[in-house]
Amino acid sequence: MTKILTLFLAQQSAPAAAPQGNPSLSFLFIILLMGAMYFFMIAPQRKKQKELEKMIGALVAGDEVVTNGGIYGVIASVKSDRFVIRIADNTKIEVGKGFIQAVVKKDGGEKSK
Repeated sequence: MTKILTLFLAQQSAPAAAPQGNPSLSFLFIILLMGAMYFFMIAPQRKKQKELEKMIGALVAGDEVVTNGGIYGVIASVKSDRFVIRIADNTKIEVGKGFIQAVVKKDGGEKSK
């Protein structure tokens, strides 16, 4: 009985040899994973941000916009860091330029995204 117990404990305490892979393949896999993450996540977000900045830079008085909070209004005037938006008769609010989500209608009547 003690011989069986000794053999069992000897097998349990022996370290298992882990298979050794090529370290350059692991490094290449990590590089490929980072490249895929850039092309699928970071690059589209950058493109969307540039389009938003271009759209905000092209806004003028008379454009109908919607804010991030869901408020629809018409731009009454443009200041250096914010827009004055008319949301109802005799009701104007000032909104930071970064809080404009989309243009509903340009002043010339053409539809926009």
